[in-house]
Amino acid sequence: MENAKREKLRQCVGCRSILPKQSLTRIIRTPDGHVEVDYTGRKNGRGAYICPGNTKCLVTAFKHKALDRALKVSLDEETVERLKKELEDGCSE
Repeated sequence: MENAKREKLRQCVGCRSILPKQSLTRIIRTPDGHVEVDYTGRKNGRGAYICPGNTKCLVTAFKHKALDRALKVSLDEETVERLKKELEDGCSE
């Protein structure tokens, strides 16, 4: 038998649906404390996953403080608006 690679699954912090890791967008808290979108999925830092292109998930995660708990940081509305704009634009750094 062949060794089939198991697909890595992650849970969206907003809608709590479990999806393949590649279909979610990673939001990280960098070691220096900044919160940013990680489009590569490989940046160093504590990460949380969210549905891409769905700002409802981000708003829900912020409303229920799920993103705060996942990243172990207190987010303000300004940061959430910046993340929302980044996710809508789809621009990578």
